[in-house]
Amino acid sequence: MSSNPDSTVGIRYRGEVVYLFAYDVAYEMGRAPIKELLGQPMTRYNVDASKRNPRHLFFQRPQMVSLPAEERVGPHGAVRVEREIKVLPIGAISIRVRVPFAVQEIEELSQYHDLRFETSTLHDEVRALVSRIQKDLKPYIVRPIPEVAEEEAYTVFCFQGPIAGAGQGTCRGEAWLELHRREVAALLTQAPNLSALSRQESMESTSKSLSYFEDDLVVIDWDAALLIDECKEWEETLYVLELANLQLSELEAYDRALDVTLERSYRDLRARSLRGRGTLLQDLRELRIDMARFNDELSNITKFFGDWYMARVYETVAARFHLAEWNRTVVEKLRTVGDLHELLKHDQSNRWMMILEVTIVLLFIVDVGFLVAGIKR
Repeated sequence: MSSNPDSTVGIRYRGEVVYLFAYDVAYEMGRAPIKELLGQPMTRYNVDASKRNPRHLFFQRPQMVSLPAEERVGPHGAVRVEREIKVLPIGAISIRVRVPFAVQEIEELSQYHDLRFETSTLHDEVRALVSRIQKDLKPYIVRPIPEVAEEEAYTVFCFQGPIAGAGQGTCRGEAWLELHRREVAALLTQAPNLSALSRQESMESTSKSLSYFEDDLVVIDWDAALLIDECKEWEETLYVLELANLQLSELEAYDRALDVTLERSYRDLRARSLRGRGTLLQDLRELRIDMARFNDELSNITKFFGDWYMARVYETVAARFHLAEWNRTVVEKLRTVGDLHELLKHDQSNRWMMILEVTIVLLFIVDVGFLVAGIKR
């Protein structure tokens, strides 16, 4: 872990602020492996499964790259900023930025929300990085997004554990949270005035907390999380949060795509000719297939078998992100697309039946005409 060069005098908490940025950049990625990104070799992501047993991990292993660290001037002086990029087959990328900290009080970490460096902001730097990534991935992208939407961002405050107690020993994670619940709630919710934060809000913001050992802790809120553990044990929890953040970003992207399709369909149903409706029918059929496949792939990026604690972490963050509600919304809209497809299909069948019936009647009239003409002769 990178360390802050500040003096150790008065330092009580050490760790890293990890920023997670998720972007939907394409319809999907090609199947060819990516050998290099931004001049760095790509590798296959691997989760260290050394801590909690028994387990059998089925995490999806995306391709990833670690960029060279860069020096920046942060809220408490010069820091070493590390960046990682993960590329997933569903056309999404995740950027992880790590910034070390060393502070005396929890309130000092509020400056790390919407992080600003000496000459730029973290948001602007990441956005510029996404543009560079898109250019490098162009040969591998299938149907790129014309204009990438705003990122889905999540901040994780990782504290190096175990936390020192009042005496010579260490403080249990759950006991530490009880002592500092209001400060933790203010940090996660970005509340500017600690004393003005109500007890009800403090309890709600920190209600989703989990602990496996006595000295570790994870507190999950909507926009940020707090993690206390040994540095080598951060990765698994961070990756679960990263995948949930990616799922939220993709669900929002699917929801936007379905909104556009439904709006266009309603408009075209009123205005299009019979020939145009055939094109619309084909478009809706393709969309149904694409979205069904996307939904399966999106569900498959998080699989947990045997590791109950990681499953609990995922269920907790999924509840905070309302992933189930987002998924239901997408499924309902997809069902509406299916209803429109069936309506158009039924309408098209009726039209063809009417054309067939008219053709039969015309043939019958022609046949009768020939018969009458023959009798007259």
